Amino acid sequence: MVDSEKSIQIVCSKGFSQRLEEDRISQLPDPLICQILSHLPTKEAVTTSVLSSRWTSLWLWVPSLVLSSGDFSDSNAFASFGDRFFHSDRVSCLDKLELAINGNEYKSYIMTWIDAAVKRKLQHLRVKCYIRHCFCEMPVSLYVCQTLVSLKLVEVVFGDVEFVSFPRLKTMHLICVWVSKDAAFKKLVSCCPVLEDLQIFGCANAPQPLRVHSQSLKRLDIGYGFSTQVDSVPEVVIDAPQLCCLMIFDNTSKSFIVNNLEYTAKLEVNITFGLNVSDEASVLSGRGLIRSFLSGILKVGDLKIYWQTFQIICDYSKSESLPQFGYMSRLCVSLSSQHLKGLATFLESCPNLKSLVVVLHRGYHYQELHPVEMNQIKCLQSSLEFVDFKFTFSGHFTEMKLVGYFLENCAILKKLTLHLDSNSTEDEIVKKLLEIPRASTTCEVVIVKK
Repeated sequence: MVDSEKSIQIVCSKGFSQRLEEDRISQLPDPLICQILSHLPTKEAVTTSVLSSRWTSLWLWVPSLVLSSGDFSDSNAFASFGDRFFHSDRVSCLDKLELAINGNEYKSYIMTWIDAAVKRKLQHLRVKCYIRHCFCEMPVSLYVCQTLVSLKLVEVVFGDVEFVSFPRLKTMHLICVWVSKDAAFKKLVSCCPVLEDLQIFGCANAPQPLRVHSQSLKRLDIGYGFSTQVDSVPEVVIDAPQLCCLMIFDNTSKSFIVNNLEYTAKLEVNITFGLNVSDEASVLSGRGLIRSFLSGILKVGDLKIYWQTFQIICDYSKSESLPQFGYMSRLCVSLSSQHLKGLATFLESCPNLKSLVVVLHRGYHYQELHPVEMNQIKCLQSSLEFVDFKFTFSGHFTEMKLVGYFLENCAILKKLTLHLDSNSTEDEIVKKLLEIPRASTTCEVVIVKK
């Protein structure tokens, strides 16, 4: 019995040794190996060509490629590698292509390589061209790529072509892209019937005004005026009834018109309407622009306002009443201490608010906090459940006064969150908090230490 057990052990150990010596990966079919190689960095995928004669050309058939000129010693090595990949006799589909070039000597290869990729039914394309005082133009074939699903371009030229067709394109990001004519941009959006995600940041020679009309768009990010190297636009018009998320960062464009915004939409806004934020007279001169913008976002459900925009709204509210944001359930606002009274005014316009996040602008300075009447604000009495003071809380008189306003007036508040740094005296702050009367008997004060 013992001998048979030993013989079994010997047989098992031999079988295990034989399995270790086998090249199990090489037994897989080529398409599966290529799929595995596509998850490796390009350099590592290419190095597998030295394994055996069978592996010599397998990297040429991978369904995705990330190619950067910075990974090569010189332009000749970069061009040789790219030409071998794109001009080989392979006929397999190319799922994803990322090209990044840094230097004028590389741009001549981009058009031919993208053209070759389009012929292989390209689905995802990302091109970044960092060329001083120059933009890299895209090939005509790209404008009619029927298989393209995602297109992300940085510092390239979108020419004025006669025909554009992107029937499957869902994502388009244009970062510092040169648009040749107004018509070119209109075609880009109108010829994307299923477009869902659009980003436009710092595009040069943009249409005047910039109009975004889409029946399918769900997310839109727009940014202008924060770079001296790109043009700003005087007016931005957005008409996208399916929009769920809108982000606008702009400090020069004057007019923003938002039409048909979905009532569940999320809006993140940092705009100045081209006004001088520190000059109240300047803000009052732009009342019409501010009024038009506010009337277009009445259905927003989740709003994040940066401090410059909020300061403009506060100054605007001194001369005109704010509209009612009846659909808003969540508000995140960045402000300075001198605009806390403006916060109370804004909350009066949000009767159904459930969650509030307050961020004190990092450049704020403490001032004497004048009494703020909050006991008549509807949302504090009937809907506000969560308040988060998302700044480093030190227990300063102004901060404690602000916390007191909410604890004393929010009737159904469930949780109020404070963020302390490691140097704060927690016991002292807790003692002060316990002295504040609370309108809600179920409210929990949560202290988070960094």
